[in-house]
Amino acid sequence: MGEKTEKLLSILKLQPVVPVLIVEDAASAVPLARALVAGGLKAIEITMRTPAALDAVRAVAAEVEGAHVGAGTILNAAHFDAAVEAGSTFIVSPGATQELLDAARGSSVPLLPGAATASEVMALREEGYQALKFFPAEQAGGAAFLKALSSPLAGTVFCPTGGISLKNAKDYLSLPNVVCVGGSWVAPKELVQAGDWAGITKLAAEAAALRG
Repeated sequence: MGEKTEKLLSILKLQPVVPVLIVEDAASAVPLARALVAGGLKAIEITMRTPAALDAVRAVAAEVEGAHVGAGTILNAAHFDAAVEAGSTFIVSPGATQELLDAARGSSVPLLPGAATASEVMALREEGYQALKFFPAEQAGGAAFLKALSSPLAGTVFCPTGGISLKNAKDYLSLPNVVCVGGSWVAPKELVQAGDWAGITKLAAEAAALRG
């Protein structure tokens, strides 16, 4: 598990914000990813919430130099295997089941599993996980909740996702147990639909400049 943790952390530490993308049209994935990478956001999460998602992961993995593409909203072993086959370099899930953890154990691709309570964090620590997704961050208690976990659950770091924006990202990034945050605001639907890649690069550069 240690090697996979290091691999995952090396990706998460590339930038303060990991874009969380819902890709409706696979044809937009490559220019979108290139715009994000140009702005300094190299680690990109494409969520498995649309029929185009796997094709989007496959295209970005094959065509976007410098990108580290991951798959999000992975709910079971079949999702995990399909995302890895498509070229994902990391996997993100909103929670954790034993089936999903078993699939991850047999793969060299690291998993960032979700947790929202102290008990869930403890259970994942027992499975060997040191880096977790805190989801849904704002609804589950926000930065104050994560700050409260930092001492009793020292050694675990988080990528909070859910309800995070440019406005509150620094509240999380200033915490000692936060490695990065996940956010969808860097690729708003209207800019993607308009093909405003320069606009997305500008938002990505603003996010890349965030520091705790």
